[in-house]
Parts: sequence; structure tokens; C-alpha cells
Amino acid sequence: MAALESNPSLTTATLTFPNWKTILDFTCILLSMPLWLPVVLILALWIKLVSPGSVFFRQERVGHGGKRFMILKFRTMKVNVETRTHERHLEQLINSDVPMTKLDAAGDPRIISGGRFLRATGLDELPQLFNVLRGEMSLVGPRPCTPHEFKSYQVWQRERVNARPGLTGYWQVNGKNRTTFAEMIKLDIFYTKNMSLWLDLTIMLKTLPALITQVLDGRSAASSRRGEVAGNLSNKFSAGRC
Repeated sequence: MAALESNPSLTTATLTFPNWKTILDFTCILLSMPLWLPVVLILALWIKLVSPGSVFFRQERVGHGGKRFMILKFRTMKVNVETRTHERHLEQLINSDVPMTKLDAAGDPRIISGGRFLRATGLDELPQLFNVLRGEMSLVGPRPCTPHEFKSYQVWQRERVNARPGLTGYWQVNGKNRTTFAEMIKLDIFYTKNMSLWLDLTIMLKTLPALITQVLDGRSAASSRRGEVAGNLSNKFSAGRC
């Protein structure tokens, strides 16, 4: 009932979670466990070696129907860093018609060694498989937003939580960081209204190519930044000689 009150666009029907999604989620996770479990253990060990503190990062997110839950991620930032920078960055993306580039695409000194790679490849989100097993998320669905972000949504945009949040989704395989915030919302709402077994399977198959594209885009952006820095240094050197 609390979820319905916090999100006027919801009805009892939209809060229903399809049985086929539960079966698909558990089947895929259990069958792939020999692949992802060793990776989880290796990454946990790596984070413990390169940065003191907890291996996992926990944060409150808005889930299906507006219900709050604690999301699990591998910690990619140093302990006790400020988070207001991320909130300001997100506010700028919401209020402007620009692509949804990540903050660390411009370089972020708060990120631990190897953290940028984990974020670019999505490996930092592997612990969310446990959120799926707990019934808080699905393998496919909109990315769960923070309560701070949810408060800024217009009423129609809150339809985005009419589906259980996912590790991958329709937005992620249709542009992701190349899209604007408004485009992301529309893509996610399209998914909530068109969920099907075929669509979920299609999104899963497209996820790996989308991740590869994302990594390549990140490398291209990094190369551009290095070129800009080199150019600025060269200009300063030339100006000094004059």
C-alpha cells in the first residue's frame, strides 16, 4: 500500500511480477553459477588487497512499485568519500539534454585501483545477482534509481518503477551513455509496458555487445582527454618560449 501511495501511476496490476521472469532469473543464475561465482571471489579479493574497507558497497535504491531496498555492488571508490558530487552530476543530466556520461568518464580521483575498469565493464554490479535471488531485482529491467533521483521525477516518469529493476535492460542495450536522461526514461517505460520472455532474451543476448561498445567508448574518451591534456601542455610550453 505504501508503494501505491508513493507512486500514483501504480495499480495493483502493475505491481504483479510475472512468474516467467522469476523462473528465467533463477534458471539463468543457477546455470551460470560456475562462471560468475569464481569471478565474484577473485574481484572481492582484489578489492580487499588494493583498498582498505568493505568489499561491498550498499546503497538504498527505489525498486518495484517504489519499494526501497539496499542494493549490493562491489566498492569501486575509496572509503568515506563524499557523494554530493555524483548527485550534482545527476541533477545536471536530468535538467539538460545531454548524453548520460558517467562522472568517472572525466576522471575521478575517488575511484580505487581497477575501479574504473569494473565500472566500465559492469563487473561492479555482479553482487546484484544476490538482489535478484532475494526477489528485489530481476536480470532484466530498468536500473534502480536513488531516492534522491526519484524525488525529482515527474509523475509520468515514475512509471519507470512499474517493473522490477534489473542488472541489464532495454536502455542499456539501446544507447545507454549515448542517450539523454529523458530518452532513458522513455526506453525504460517502453520496457515496462512491453515485457515478454522474447524481449528479455533479446536484451540478454545484446548485453555483451553493448558492454563491449561501452568499454570502447570509454577508451576513446580517455584517449581524447589525454590528447587535450597534451595539447594544453604544448600550448603552455610554446607560450613560455615566446
